[in-house]
Amino acid sequence: MEHLSAAQLAAWLADPSRPRPVLLDVREQWEFEICQLDGATLMPMQSIPGRIDDLDEDAEIVCICHHGARSLNVAAFLEHHGFGKISNLTGGMHAWAVQVDSAMSKY
Repeated sequence: MEHLSAAQLAAWLADPSRPRPVLLDVREQWEFEICQLDGATLMPMQSIPGRIDDLDEDAEIVCICHHGARSLNVAAFLEHHGFGKISNLTGGMHAWAVQVDSAMSKY
């Protein structure tokens, strides 16, 4: 598992030479409605075991939550189930709002 800072993820998303990762947001619907990254897929943490087949094992997946703890657990779960290109957004959406997009709503 990789650990990405908000700045590292922003650089990745801005780099046209790199394939865009799957942005897997594992927060709850109400959190996702407050703020989200463009193109993120919402899949709340509790739904992951039942929806694991909806994810591509070979895709580069960046797990995202509010502060990085839930997404770290999901990233470890996915790795345990054979996903090999998993990253966790360290500091989560809060870090993104503070370090990358100061106009983003915080909660």
